[in-house]
Amino acid sequence: MTVQEQKMVDDLVRTNHELATKIQEQATQLQELLAQIAYLRRQLFGRKSEKLRVIDPNQLSLFDEPIAQEVVAAQQEATEKIEKETPAERKQQRKNRKMMEGLPVLERIVLKVEGIDDTYKKIGTEITRMVKIIPAKLGVVEYLRYKYIKVNEDGLTVDVRIAPMPRFPINKCIADATLLAETILNKYEYHLPLYRQVQQYRHLGFRVTESTLAGWIKPTAELLRPLYETLVDEVFRSHYIQCDETTVPVVDKTAHKARKEYLWLARAVKERLRCFYYDDGSRAGAVIATLTKQHHYKGYLQCDGFGGYETAFRNNGNVQLVNCMAHIRRHFEQALQENRQAAEYVLGEIQKLYRVESRCASLTDDERQHQRDELSRPIMVHLKAWMETEGLKYSEGSLIGKAITYAYSRWDNMMRYLDEGYLLIDNNLAENAIRPIALGRKNYLFCGNHEAAGWMTIICSLIGTCKEQNINPRLYLNDVIDRMPYVCANPLKKPSRHQLLQLLPHKWILSHPEARIDAPASETHEELTTCAKQNTCTTITKKPITADAQE
Repeated sequence: MTVQEQKMVDDLVRTNHELATKIQEQATQLQELLAQIAYLRRQLFGRKSEKLRVIDPNQLSLFDEPIAQEVVAAQQEATEKIEKETPAERKQQRKNRKMMEGLPVLERIVLKVEGIDDTYKKIGTEITRMVKIIPAKLGVVEYLRYKYIKVNEDGLTVDVRIAPMPRFPINKCIADATLLAETILNKYEYHLPLYRQVQQYRHLGFRVTESTLAGWIKPTAELLRPLYETLVDEVFRSHYIQCDETTVPVVDKTAHKARKEYLWLARAVKERLRCFYYDDGSRAGAVIATLTKQHHYKGYLQCDGFGGYETAFRNNGNVQLVNCMAHIRRHFEQALQENRQAAEYVLGEIQKLYRVESRCASLTDDERQHQRDELSRPIMVHLKAWMETEGLKYSEGSLIGKAITYAYSRWDNMMRYLDEGYLLIDNNLAENAIRPIALGRKNYLFCGNHEAAGWMTIICSLIGTCKEQNINPRLYLNDVIDRMPYVCANPLKKPSRHQLLQLLPHKWILSHPEARIDAPASETHEELTTCAKQNTCTTITKKPITADAQE
C-alpha cells in the first residue's frame, strides 16, 4: 500500500470515528428531547397523580448480577413480610363523616298529621335534620360612658369623672377585634382579595373602601408580632422540624414590576407548630442557617433536595438533614415513559416502604423503629446497592439517569429516617402547610413590598398553627386580638415570654376547649328537647301540605 493510499485509509477511519461519535451524541440528545416532550405532554394532557399501580410480585428482577447475596436475601425476606396483609388491614373500613355533628339546632318544625283522634296512639317520632345557614351580620357596638360632676357648697366644680375607655386593637379605628380578625382571615385563610371583601361588606350594609381595609392589616400584624416571635422561638426549641420554601411575588416599585421572592416554612412536627419566615425574599441557605444558629437549634431537619440546605449545614454537627422520599419517588415517576422497567422497579420498592409506614401508623415510636429495622432497612440497603451497580448503566443526561443521580446523592440523608421512630419518611406535611401561600398568590397576586410580605408571615404563622392544633382560627383571633392591647399596654416594658406563650394556639386552647374543631358533639336528642324548652331554638308547627295547597 502506497503512502497516499495509507493516508486515505487513515482519513476515512478518522472521519468514520468522528461520524460515529457525532451520531452517538445526536442519539443521546434525541433521547433527552423525546423525554422532555413526553414530560411536557403529560404535564399538559396527562394525569397529575403520582400514584403507582400495584406491581406484580412475579415481575422479573433486575439483580441478576453484582449485588451481594445477603443484601438480596434480606430484601426478599422483608418483601414477603410487607406483602403479607394483616387481619387489621383486611377489616379496616372507612367511616362516614358526621357532617352535622356539633351544629346547634336553630329551629324545630313540627309536621302535624290530619285526621288524628283518640283512637290513635303515638308510637314515636321520626327526625329529619337539614343544615340551614344564617348570613353574617354587621352591626355597631356602642360604648356608653356616664359622666359625673362634683360641685362644692359654692357651686364650683370640684371633680369630673367619666368611665375610662377600654383598650382597642387599633387606636381611633372603627373596627373592633372581630372585624379585624374577619378581614385578615378572609385574605390569608380564604384567599379573598380586599376588593372582593369590599363587595361582601357592602352586601351586608357596610360601606367600606379597599384602602381602609388595607390600612387595618399593618397595625393588626404589628400587634401580633410579639406572639409571632415567640412562636418562631418555640418552633426551634423542637428536636425535629420540617422545612420548605415557596415563591411570593413582591412589588419592586423602582423596577415597576413584581419580583419572585421566597418565603420559608419551619414546622415543628411533634409539637404541631408552624411558622413562616421572610428575609427580603432570599432563598440562600444562609437564611435557614442563620435561623437555626440564632435559636440554637439541635436536632433533625427534614427538607427536599434543594442544595441550599446541604450547603448551610455541611459543617454544622448540631443539625442532621433528613431528605424526602416523595421527592425521590417523583423523579422516578417522571422517568416512567423513558425507561419503564427500571423506573417501575424502583417505584415498586418505594411502594413497599410506604406500606410499612401505613402499617406502623398506630404504633409507638419504638415499635415503629423496630418495624423499620426489620422491614424497611433491607429495602433501603438493597436500593442503594442497585443504584451503585445497575444505575451505572444509564446516561446521566436521561431522565432515569437524573433520577438515580438525585436519589443516590441524597440516600445517606434519606437513610436517617430509619434511626428514630418519630421521623417521617417524607416532607409532605410541610408541603401541605405551605400550599395556602400558593393559593393566596393566585388570588391576591402579590405583596405590595417586603414589609407587607413580613406581615403575611405573621398572620399565616398563627393561622397555620391553629390548623395544626385543630383550632377554629376565627375564635382564636377574635380573642387574641382583643387581649393583645392589654398584654402590650406598657410600651417601655416588653411582655414576658410566659404571657405570650399562653396566647399561642397550643397553649390558648387549654383554656378554650370550645374552640377545638374536632370536639365531639355535645347534643343528644334529649338535650335538644331541653334546648327547646329553654327557648334556645324556635319550634314551629306546620299543618301538612294538601294537594289543594300545592296547586
